[in-house]
Amino acid sequence: MALRVAVIPAAGLGTRFLPFTKAVPKEMLPLINKPAIQHIIEESILADFPELFLVIGNGKQPIVDYFNPIHEQAAFLKEKDIKLLEAALFDKIANTTISYLLQPRPRGLGDAIFMARNVVEKDSLFAVLLPDDILVGEQAAIGKMAELAEKENAAVVAVQEVPKQSISAYGVIGVKSELCPGIFEVESLVEKPKVEDAPSSLGIVGRYILPQSIFSILKKMHGDSFEDELQLTDAIQKLIERGHKVIGYKIEHQRFDTGTPRGWLEAIIHFGLNDPRYAQDIKDVFHRSLE
Repeated sequence: MALRVAVIPAAGLGTRFLPFTKAVPKEMLPLINKPAIQHIIEESILADFPELFLVIGNGKQPIVDYFNPIHEQAAFLKEKDIKLLEAALFDKIANTTISYLLQPRPRGLGDAIFMARNVVEKDSLFAVLLPDDILVGEQAAIGKMAELAEKENAAVVAVQEVPKQSISAYGVIGVKSELCPGIFEVESLVEKPKVEDAPSSLGIVGRYILPQSIFSILKKMHGDSFEDELQLTDAIQKLIERGHKVIGYKIEHQRFDTGTPRGWLEAIIHFGLNDPRYAQDIKDVFHRSLE
């Protein structure tokens, strides 16, 4: 069955960017001239996912407004500005359905994904893209992962080499075997291990292809308690224990973690230097700051 659904959890609080994120979602932080969330939407579209579901919570209305068509604003915009919006945004999402799922209270990534349990067809695969992770490369990373998942009839998680001193900030995979260069069969997953307990140096980054059956695992993990965070890595570990094949795909893309101020600034510099409209301004600012 062809993959149709991509789930984009966007209900996080963005506390690293307070007080800005008190009023504006962190997913709307601008990377030069468009917000981080648009990069994720465009990756999904490039990978041919026709149905996108954004999981949102309180305070996320600006995301909904951003992707809504122009209505009353059109009367106040110049024709050239309307054409710019159409080319840069609305033409790109014209053949994709963007819908919204409410997560009443952030309770972890597993809980956010559980909100999509009624929109994914039985026995199908679906994608998950985390808005904090901007991946830059020739092809859509999630598209290559979808191809691998269908070929191997497996769940797929994106991984990359992580410096030893940073490993405790990641979910980390234990490797059963290397199927081919950069493709691993996963034996185990550990969420934010101590350096000495990490099963490898391969940290999970924000792209997943998952089977619909993971919702039954998440439901069981929920139980009657809604106090603890629901970790996706724990649910994928239970997939493995049930005999489901899980593959780690080592991404070749350049990654920017825009969930941190440093990663956000790095992304701005990257996109600015690679856009002829802004490259010279970026260079001039650097030169002046070093004087």
